[in-house]
Amino acid sequence: MVLNYIWLAFFFIAFVIAVIRLVFFGDVEVFPAIMNSTFETSRTAFDISLGLTGVLSLWLGVMKIGERGGVVNALARVLSPVFCRLFPDIPKGHPVTGNIFMNIAANMLGLDNAATPLGLKAMEGMQELNPKKDTASNSQIMFLVLNTSGLTIIPVSIMVYRAQQGAAQPTDVFVPILLATFFATLGGIIITSLYQRINLLNRTLLLTLGGMTLCVGGLIWGMSQLDSVTMNLVGTNVANVLLFLIIIAFLGAGVRKRVNVYDAFIEGAKEGFQTAVRIIPYLVAILVSIGVFRASGAMDWIIDGLTWLVHLTGLDAQWVGALPTALMKPLSGSGARGMMVDAMTTYGADSFVGRLSCIFQGSTDTTFYILAVYFGSVGIRHTRHAVTCGLLADLVGIIAAIGICYLFFG
Repeated sequence: MVLNYIWLAFFFIAFVIAVIRLVFFGDVEVFPAIMNSTFETSRTAFDISLGLTGVLSLWLGVMKIGERGGVVNALARVLSPVFCRLFPDIPKGHPVTGNIFMNIAANMLGLDNAATPLGLKAMEGMQELNPKKDTASNSQIMFLVLNTSGLTIIPVSIMVYRAQQGAAQPTDVFVPILLATFFATLGGIIITSLYQRINLLNRTLLLTLGGMTLCVGGLIWGMSQLDSVTMNLVGTNVANVLLFLIIIAFLGAGVRKRVNVYDAFIEGAKEGFQTAVRIIPYLVAILVSIGVFRASGAMDWIIDGLTWLVHLTGLDAQWVGALPTALMKPLSGSGARGMMVDAMTTYGADSFVGRLSCIFQGSTDTTFYILAVYFGSVGIRHTRHAVTCGLLADLVGIIAAIGICYLFFG
């Protein structure tokens, strides 16, 4: 129901603004631009789904080997004390816990292509436990928020873009991004727990979250000791080595259990192809509405209005120039990436706006894209408080990013 209102709102607002631009400003190009965006974004949605087909087939095939080899069950047993508190509706030791962990681990390493199929597998497992198949369960919402908050330890792609734009120190945003994304994830967990009345004040969760905080602090210190070239080299290689080790471990576990790994892979790969086909309509719906909203000029009006309001308060408004990246990120990952590159091109890669746009890009993930893909893959239509919690987690990330950027570069 929430998606229905949001979807309609994008079209209605776009239409109103387009009419205003045509009637009062004589902008005869606005409606052609809007219609062109519908064709472009629908084609983009299909291209994304088509591109996901191979990746989904690969990783769901690998996951099937892991299931048969007992790796997923082993992870579920290890993580059960923590996950049974964050996901109380999932039975203790259920295999889906392992899938959730693998997805979160892939996101933390910045391995988006691996995280999506692992996340879809986890969502399917939770859907089997869901008594209302068309309505998101508490566990599915918590899982979605953990994804939309975008906890990433190694933001390699952002540092590459900064290097391409001529940044003197492409890795200078590494620590700020890590801090911002950590606060976004922590905020998302707290907000969702309040909605679902999950008690976070227990020893297991306090020790886990505290331990994560110490690990993040240690990682920040260690990476800050490296020069930019070494940091990029370490970040890229660590992520890819760990990813390959996961594949080898799953294959080894399958061989140890005397599983026919080839047949298991083919079975999982077939599921990946079917999943990619299922999500096409959902992606087309959400991306077309976003494209119309952008093409109408609604985003530009929002930014101009916010700049005017900030100036009225007498506060520093230089952060508003980076806000398009933050506002676009929940809607479109590629759109936000374009906004980030545009900010660095316009203001300079080492400017306050250029750096803040990079921190915005790394602090959260694409809420509506993830919602459309994950919920769409299992046929969920009623999202309950998923959108609210996801957007509030994004807001925490935005606020944290602004404060952290002023702390480091203000």
